[in-house]
Amino acid sequence: MSGGHGGHGALEGTNKSIALLISVLALMLALSETAGKSAQTSALGDNIDASNLWAFFQAKTIRMTVVRTAAEAAELQRSTPTVSMASTGGPAIGKQIDAWKATAQRWDSEPETGEGRKELAARAKAAEERAKTNLAKYHHFEVASAAYQIAIVLASAMLITGVAALAWLAGGLGVFGLVMTGIALFAPHAVHLF
Repeated sequence: MSGGHGGHGALEGTNKSIALLISVLALMLALSETAGKSAQTSALGDNIDASNLWAFFQAKTIRMTVVRTAAEAAELQRSTPTVSMASTGGPAIGKQIDAWKATAQRWDSEPETGEGRKELAARAKAAEERAKTNLAKYHHFEVASAAYQIAIVLASAMLITGVAALAWLAGGLGVFGLVMTGIALFAPHAVHLF
C-alpha cells in the first residue's frame, strides 16, 4: 500500500511542476503579448510620423519651386533688352528677387528649426527606420507568443494524458519563446521572419 502512496506523491510532484511550468509560460505569454502590442503601436505611430514628415517635405518642395520659378521669371524679365527698367520695377524687383531666393534657400535647409527639406527628409527616414525596427520586434514577439501558447497547451495535455514527452516539448517551446523574445528585445533585425 505504501508503494501506491509513493507513486501518488510522485504524480502530485509532477503535476505541481507542470502547473508551475504553465504559470511561467502564461507569465511569459502575457509579457510577450504586451511588448508585441507596444511595438506594433509604436510602428504605427512611426509610420504616421514618417508620412506627415514626407507630406511636409512635399509642401516645402512645392512652395520652394514656386518661389524659385517666380525669382527666375523676374530675372529673365529684367534681363530682356526690350523691357525697360522702369516697367520691371527697378531696384524693388531686385530686392524681391533676392528675398525669394533667400526664402527658397531657407526652405531647402533650415537646421535651426529642423523644418527645411533636408532636415525633414532626414527626420522622415529616421521615423521609417524606427517603424521597421518596431515592426520587426512585433513579429518576433508574435512568434514568441505563439510558442508560449502552444507550450501551455502541450503542458496542459501532459497533465491529462501523463505523456512526459509533452512536458519536454512544452519546455522546449518555452525556451524557443524566450529566444524569440530576446531577439525581439535586443536584435530585432538579426532574424528575418516576414
